[in-house]
Amino acid sequence: MKAKTIGRHLRESFKSLRRNGWMTFASVSAVTVTLLLVGVFLVIMMNMNKFATDIENDVEIRVHIDLTATKEDQQELENNLRKIPLVESITFSSKEKEWENLVDTMGKAWSAIGDEDNPLHNVFVVKIKNPEDTPTIAKDIRKLKWVHSAEYGEKKVENLFSVLKISRNVGLVLVIGLLFTAMFLISNTIKITIFARRREIEIMKLVGATNWFIRWPFLFEGIWLGILGSFIPIAAVATGYYYAYDFLVIRIPENYFLSPLEFSPFVYQVSLLLLLVGVLIGAWGSFISVRRFLKV
Repeated sequence: MKAKTIGRHLRESFKSLRRNGWMTFASVSAVTVTLLLVGVFLVIMMNMNKFATDIENDVEIRVHIDLTATKEDQQELENNLRKIPLVESITFSSKEKEWENLVDTMGKAWSAIGDEDNPLHNVFVVKIKNPEDTPTIAKDIRKLKWVHSAEYGEKKVENLFSVLKISRNVGLVLVIGLLFTAMFLISNTIKITIFARRREIEIMKLVGATNWFIRWPFLFEGIWLGILGSFIPIAAVATGYYYAYDFLVIRIPENYFLSPLEFSPFVYQVSLLLLLVGVLIGAWGSFISVRRFLKV
């Protein structure tokens, strides 16, 4: 396509936006409302996905070493643990350290008991590359020599993985459904605009204009509608997340494993995504809507 032709199509798209002021306002409003819903839902779902990932990554297997194991036996066990392909890291925690952690949790009244006789085991804390493989790896670890027990929360962890999987699938379906709803609303709004100009299209067809020559101005018009309609959602989502992020960060403990996605670059990524979605659904809506009027 020649630059002169592109310029002509752009000018026609701008003229159409001005001539059909109320229809332009209706289309932009439809884009704004739907993209605002998409933006808010995306922010919520992406943060929920991060929380789910953080929870999964926090799952670990605590391998309690047999009380009769010597240092050489512990080293042998550690070597065998490292041979397991899906193991990401292994951290040793002595029974003295385990008792300190227990006292911190239960209270200082327990410290006197530990001074006399510490009943706890030395522990290897094992992290798995894929948290969903935790149950399988735990079963393999229990078969190793010098392992007293291997604990990871059993039913709670398995139920957690099931809930996270379902929530992610439901979230994905809702986002896709919301996007299709946005496309449907925008397509119908733009269709009304094009319907008001159907005679203009018929005349252009009768004088020999090609389908794409007629289609391009409407396509550009849909793109402008998508861009204009994305401004308010981008500003609203960015501003809202800025204050929400500050509110949450202040109230979440510094070393807590759950935290929201950082404002930057997350907000810029969502803003770009909303702009692209606005452009795509605007262009798609125009493309679909003008097609039926090209059959003269």
